[in-house]
Amino acid sequence: MERRVILAFLLMLIVLVLPGILFPPKKTPAKRPVGRDSTGTPSPTPAPAAPEAAVPPPSSFLCRSGAFVAPSETIWVATPHARFGFSPAGAQLVSAELLDYKSFAPSDSERPVQLVPAGLPLLAHCLVVGPDTISLTDWRFTPNVPALRVQRDSVPLTLTAERGGARVALTYVFFVDEYRFQVRGHVTGLGSAGAVLLVGMGDGLRSVEADTMDDFRHFAVVTKAAKTQSLAFQSLKPGAVKVLDGPFEWAGFKSKYFLAAALAFEENQPRFGGGIAIGGPVTVTTSSFFSGRAGVATRTTLALTLPVPPGGDFRYELFTGPLEYRQLARLDHDLDDANPYGGVLRPLIQPVSVLVVNILIWMHDRLSLAYGWVLVIFGILVRALLWPLNQKAMESSIRMQAVAPLIKETQERYKNDPERLQREMMRLYKEHNVNPVGGCLPMLIPLPVLFALFFVFANTIEFRGVPFLWLPDLSRADPYYIIPAIMGLSMFVLSKVGQIGVPPNPQAKTMLYFMPVFMTLLLLRFASGLNLYYAVSNIFSIPQQYLIARRRLREQGKRT
Repeated sequence: MERRVILAFLLMLIVLVLPGILFPPKKTPAKRPVGRDSTGTPSPTPAPAAPEAAVPPPSSFLCRSGAFVAPSETIWVATPHARFGFSPAGAQLVSAELLDYKSFAPSDSERPVQLVPAGLPLLAHCLVVGPDTISLTDWRFTPNVPALRVQRDSVPLTLTAERGGARVALTYVFFVDEYRFQVRGHVTGLGSAGAVLLVGMGDGLRSVEADTMDDFRHFAVVTKAAKTQSLAFQSLKPGAVKVLDGPFEWAGFKSKYFLAAALAFEENQPRFGGGIAIGGPVTVTTSSFFSGRAGVATRTTLALTLPVPPGGDFRYELFTGPLEYRQLARLDHDLDDANPYGGVLRPLIQPVSVLVVNILIWMHDRLSLAYGWVLVIFGILVRALLWPLNQKAMESSIRMQAVAPLIKETQERYKNDPERLQREMMRLYKEHNVNPVGGCLPMLIPLPVLFALFFVFANTIEFRGVPFLWLPDLSRADPYYIIPAIMGLSMFVLSKVGQIGVPPNPQAKTMLYFMPVFMTLLLLRFASGLNLYYAVSNIFSIPQQYLIARRRLREQGKRT
C-alpha cells in the first residue's frame, strides 16, 4: 500500500510537470546591450544620446495630476471600440471608455467600462532639466481640433502649450481597431542638455466589477524587463516609495480583467529606464488607499522615466484595454503575460491554461456556440478521450480484485521477509497482468485541466459577464447554488455506482459521503463555469462506471 501511494504521487507529479515540458513558456528575447548614459539612465545601445541631467531622487519621481478643468472642455476622441477624453490641463488622459465591455460596478448601471478613476488622470507629464522639475500638468494645451472621430489608422490629435520661452507639443496618434495609441512629444526652449521625462500613470485603475474586493486583490503593477513581473498593491507599504531598475519595454497597472500600460518597445527606441517609482498616497489615513475590513490596497502612484535627447523628441505608446489573451499576444513582447495563470504554480499551470483557453475560444468561434455549451462539449470530450484509459483502469481493478485473496495469502506467508514478499508480489502482478496503480492515472490526468480551468475562469475576460441558462455570469459563482449542488450529486452517484460489486470497506463508505459534501462546499463560491465543466464530466462518466460495475458483478459470478 505504501508503494502504491508513492507511485500515485509520482504519477501526479508527472501529470503536473509534463505540460510544462510539452508546452514550455515562451523564451525571452535576448537582451540588447544596455549602455548607461550620463544621467545614470540605462538605455539600449542604438538609442539616441541621453540627456546630461541628473536622475531625480525617488521622492520627485511621482509626477501627479495637476489643475482641474471643467468636463465641458474635455477633448473627446472616438474610435469604434473606445472613447478617450483629454484635458487641456497638461493634455492628460481623463477618460478611457471601452465600448465593447460593460461595467458591473453597482453605481455604473452597466455603462461602458471606464478605466480612469475620477480626478486621477493618466499621462501626467513632468520634465526634469538639471536640478529643476517642470510639471506640465498645469500648462494649458491647445488642441488642433475640438473633437476627433477615428475611422482610419494613424489619425493624430496634437496639443501644444508655451510658457517662458519653452514650447511643448504632444501628438496622440490613434488606430481604428486597437486599444492603444502613440504618444509623440517635441520639446524646445529648455536648453541643449536634454532632459528626463516623467510619465505619471495615475494612482491605479478604476474597479468595474460587481465584487470590488476580489477585483482589488488583483490590482498590481506589471513590468517587462528581462521577464514579466507583477507587484501586487497589497505587497506595497503605504506611503513608501519603491524604485524598480530598468530598462523596461512596458510597465503599467492591471486589475482583474483590464490593463493600462505604457509601451516602449519599438526598434531603436529608448526604453523606460533609470527607475520606475511606485509609491502610495502621501498620507496613509486616506480612505481611498484601504478599502473594506480586509485592508486591501486600491491606490498606488506609478511614474515612469524616459530620456529626452537634446533634439527634444520622445515617443512611447499607451495601451488601455482588456486583458484579452489573443489581442495582447498579437502585440508580442510578452504583453499576454500581464495576465498570468497559476499564481505560485504558474510554471506548471500556465501552459495548460493557455492551451485550454485556446481550445475553448477556438470551439466558440468555429462552432458559433455560447461558451456554456462549449464547456458542456469540452467536458464530454475530455471524458471521451479518457474513456479507453478508464476502461483499462477498471479492468485492472477487476483483475486486482480477483487476485486479492492470493495477495493476502502471500502477505501473511512472507510478512517476516520483506525482500521475499516484494519478489512474490511482483510475480503475482506479472502472472495475473495486474497494475497496482492502474486506476490512478485516469483520475490524475483530468486534474491539471481542472486546476487550469480554475485560473482560466478567475482571470479570462472572454468569460466575464457571459450568461448561460439561469447563470448570469460563468466567471462568477452561481447565485442560486444549483450548479454546485448538481456537481456534488453527480459526484455522489458516480462514486456510488463505482462501488457496486466492490467488497465492503468502511473507509470507502465514509469517503462516499464525505467527498461529495466536501467538494460541494469547497466549490460553492467558485466560478459557475468551473462547476458546470466538473458536473458534465461526472455525469458523462456514470454510464461507463455502470457498465464496468456490471462486468465486475459478472466476473464475481463466474468465480463463485
